[in-house]
Amino acid sequence: MLDDIRLPLGDWVETGVDWITDNLAVLFDVIRTVVGGVFDVVEMAFTEPPAIVMIAVLALVALLVRGWRMGLGTVLGLVVIVLVDQWDNAMATLALTVVAALLALLLAIPLGIWAARSDTVSAIVRPVLDFLQTMPAFVYLIPAIILFGIGVVPGIIATIAFAMAPGVRLTELGIRGVNREIVEAGAAFGASPGRILRQIQLPLALPTIMTGVNQIIMLSLSMVVIAAMVGAGGLGQDIVQALQRIDVGLGFEAGLSVVILAIVLDRVTNALGSLQAHSPVAKLRSRRRSAAAAAASAPSPHDVAAVASVETAPAGSGR
Repeated sequence: MLDDIRLPLGDWVETGVDWITDNLAVLFDVIRTVVGGVFDVVEMAFTEPPAIVMIAVLALVALLVRGWRMGLGTVLGLVVIVLVDQWDNAMATLALTVVAALLALLLAIPLGIWAARSDTVSAIVRPVLDFLQTMPAFVYLIPAIILFGIGVVPGIIATIAFAMAPGVRLTELGIRGVNREIVEAGAAFGASPGRILRQIQLPLALPTIMTGVNQIIMLSLSMVVIAAMVGAGGLGQDIVQALQRIDVGLGFEAGLSVVILAIVLDRVTNALGSLQAHSPVAKLRSRRRSAAAAAASAPSPHDVAAVASVETAPAGSGR
């Protein structure tokens, strides 16, 4: 009996997409223009400078955030990318990852904060995030192509939908995990909800939020191959070509370049959540503050001399 019954869910979805494309075409044209323009600017910033300049900049960032070992590892890894002739593709992939991750963060962090402050929003958002995380990544490409055409923009939009869920979840988790007594103490001293959020909840939740940032970046980078199937280019394009031609060498070179970018981004973003423990600059500032505090609390030579003179004075000299 059930064989004769069919739920026309696919037809309903197709009808809805047709309505969207017919009535909201202008909106999607604006989104395509804005996202495409941002990507072009970021890609130009990464690809126009000589490779040696970009290697130095990225190595300096790794050095300041994580230390000299990470800086040296970044130099070696990026030099390998240059030597296998994948530099331009790697920078295009890095630009796509940066743009997609930043846009995903602009959506994920405010939504996570809202969900943390409202149980109703959290109850609504949770099943949507479950849907986004369990849906196969290739499925995102279908509406992205329909709404935005072929090119880098549908790849970025699909990447945002695929990657933003962990950022929302971990932002909400971090803020909800802040000790209630600290929040209540801030409210008792007259702090507004916005000030409590900025000065208490977000700083204390920062390590958890940065874990979400790391996850968004990693998931964005993992979409490069899928995004290349809709014309996004970068390292994913070479991987797709290697798959079509059964070219093991090209596939290994492009895949290794993705791995190197992933390691660099992973280590750097992980260190951002605990700069005091990893950053040489933060450690140096901490030592200077400690030395300054110790110097301020130490007695001056004049005070020491005065105390010594009192202690060595004759018992009756004060009369």
